[in-house]
Amino acid sequence: MAEPLLAITDLNAWYGPAHVLQGVSLHVGRGEIVALIGRNGVGKTTTIRAAMGLVAKRTGTVRFDGAEIGPRPSHARFAAGLGYVPEERRIVPGLTVRENLRLGLLAAGAGAAEEGRAIDEMARRFPRLGERFEQEAITMSGGEQQMLAIARALLSRPKMILLDEPSEGIMPALVDEMADLFLDLRRGGTTLLLVEQNVELALEISDRAYVLDQGRVVHEGASGILLADPTIRDRYCGI
Repeated sequence: MAEPLLAITDLNAWYGPAHVLQGVSLHVGRGEIVALIGRNGVGKTTTIRAAMGLVAKRTGTVRFDGAEIGPRPSHARFAAGLGYVPEERRIVPGLTVRENLRLGLLAAGAGAAEEGRAIDEMARRFPRLGERFEQEAITMSGGEQQMLAIARALLSRPKMILLDEPSEGIMPALVDEMADLFLDLRRGGTTLLLVEQNVELALEISDRAYVLDQGRVVHEGASGILLADPTIRDRYCGI
């Protein structure tokens, strides 16, 4: 069996005295979409924040692309090819869509010669953004801002992206468009770990899934099997 692109083993994490993650282990193979599902407050967001190095108090092993990255700061994980799109999107107020995209290029260390090609590529992939390059980004709809956050992450050409609740607060038509985008990214070789409260969406587009409950993985398996299991859906996900 090939080594997973991301392998998390016995991950524990705390916020103050609260022991949020209690021995979480999971893996994501190259080219997979893997979903992390469960009710609110069970540790899904904390898992990907800890994988990105954004939780100060944590133990366990995080291996990415064959190397142990647990001791590395978040910017070093980003440089290694691990992208992250947080739930709050972090669109910079006062900057246009184009300027927000440039921030992604700057973070990746891209040169001026590459900028035009990269921005044009995002315009083709995200036509809605291409129509709004000179608009102040914060004035766009929630769905359009989410597209911008994903486009900005893609500009660094990551090997894998951690996505936190990408469909939150987005109209159904854009959710469908986003699902198509994730499948297209997988076809292009980008690996995704997806935290998503829309469980049906997550299980429909992912290859495998992990179910979290009270900071522990309680179920894992092929997404189609989990979607068809009423116990999983009703007890742990509420759909």
